[in-house]
Amino acid sequence: MPSSPMQHHTPTGFKNNYTDAIPGTLSDLLRWKSNAWRHNLPPPPQTPTPVVTPDLAAIHANARAGAAMQPAITWIGHASMLVQASGLNVLTDPVFSERASPVQFMGPQQAQPPGVAMVDLPPIDVVVVSHNHYDHLDTNAVLALNQRAQGATLFIVPLGLKAWFADQGITNVVELDWWQQHTVQGVEFHLTPVQHWSARGLGDRFQTLWGGWAVFGADFHWYFSGDTGYSQDFKDTRAHFKDRSPEGFDLALIAVGAYEPRWFMQNQHINPAEAVQIHRDLHAQRSVGVHWGTFNLTDEPLDQSPKDLAAARLDQGVAEDAFFLLKIGETRRLPARASSSK
Repeated sequence: MPSSPMQHHTPTGFKNNYTDAIPGTLSDLLRWKSNAWRHNLPPPPQTPTPVVTPDLAAIHANARAGAAMQPAITWIGHASMLVQASGLNVLTDPVFSERASPVQFMGPQQAQPPGVAMVDLPPIDVVVVSHNHYDHLDTNAVLALNQRAQGATLFIVPLGLKAWFADQGITNVVELDWWQQHTVQGVEFHLTPVQHWSARGLGDRFQTLWGGWAVFGADFHWYFSGDTGYSQDFKDTRAHFKDRSPEGFDLALIAVGAYEPRWFMQNQHINPAEAVQIHRDLHAQRSVGVHWGTFNLTDEPLDQSPKDLAAARLDQGVAEDAFFLLKIGETRRLPARASSSK
């Protein structure tokens, strides 16, 4: 693990554990955008992102089940997942606006609506946010979630973001540093290091922290990568929680999209081959790919991730049911662990 638990704190903001080369220079950004414009990238997908009608009756019945809740996930789109486990309904990085942008008349547009509409969600107990980029922290979404719950939904966020939420009038917020944890109804939420960066404007780069989430309930242990480049952080996370969860996470939500061109994206966004390696580094029993098929953010088409993930699984000897994808709106039920293994 990093030699000092505070080495990611600097006088000018936060930093990654294993590289300072993020997000790249302005000339790198201009080179990437110029090349994409010249070659009309990304190309249109050959097949649309698969979508199914959500099973709202099952989602709501599970939400009301309390201690009898069956671990289940429902893909909303991009990095937004409804995780139902250990008696809690949890949303990861909820994005419901049409565009991932500070304004709604321009910027990356969702290729299809969210898999479950905001009004159709069950009551949400906890929202975990990985970082403050617009495709992960949607102002309209968090305002709506806070309003529909009359402030009862808890937002757990990386260090520095509590002030941003307060500016939006949202006060039921807990912020954590890497390796800190907060417990909700017996379920532990730990913020873990990943390799990324933060900014919502031109002058606030690295001013708030970023991270992944390790969540431990009596009957389900799960992980969410947020946005990340590949680094030693995932082996560190496995080592940090090895005694807490010797057999590994029951499920990991790992980003598999927005990764080309590699010369620019490699330090900040993993590709499917690196996602499979993270699955192995974490010793996850199962993983599901997120962060794909929704927004045109980089140079690969929206339907490239499933192809590259299939090739990566084959190359690394990982079974299809061990690292799978969902359709937008699809729910997947998962086995619960014995309560005594918490």
